[in-house]
Amino acid sequence: MKMKALYTIPALLLLVSGCSGGETPAAPVDIKAIEAAAHGGYVAAINSNNVDTLMEGLTDDVVLQAPGAPEIIGKAAVREWVGGYFGAYETKWEKTSLGFTVTGDLAVERYTYKATDTDKKTGAVTTDIGKGINVFRRGTDGKWRVAIDGWSSDKPAS
Repeated sequence: MKMKALYTIPALLLLVSGCSGGETPAAPVDIKAIEAAAHGGYVAAINSNNVDTLMEGLTDDVVLQAPGAPEIIGKAAVREWVGGYFGAYETKWEKTSLGFTVTGDLAVERYTYKATDTDKKTGAVTTDIGKGINVFRRGTDGKWRVAIDGWSSDKPAS
């Protein structure tokens, strides 16, 4: 009887460990690769100064929270706003990621920025520095797109 118990306990352990629902453990998330694709792609799209290129990297329900302005909600409204911005300025953004977290199909990034805008009519150059938060969402195609970008200047309000 004691010998039977010696075989029964390991058999039960094997049976229980094998009953995990048949699920494969989740593959490890490569946060650095996601950050490089999401952050790097977004900054490159902004710096392309091309409305269509930027729109490709945004979700349909995108929300922009620019300083001193109401929220801009949805791709159509953002397209109009960005069209005016890119029409008036040649822009160059430097964004530094300070923290990037991925949970499922969402990623949140805290960043600082330096934006340099050159007025296309006058050639006047303005520079702004500040901070912001991006929320990225992974689409069904696997691409990470900006769902929310909220930023604020470090300069005092005029």
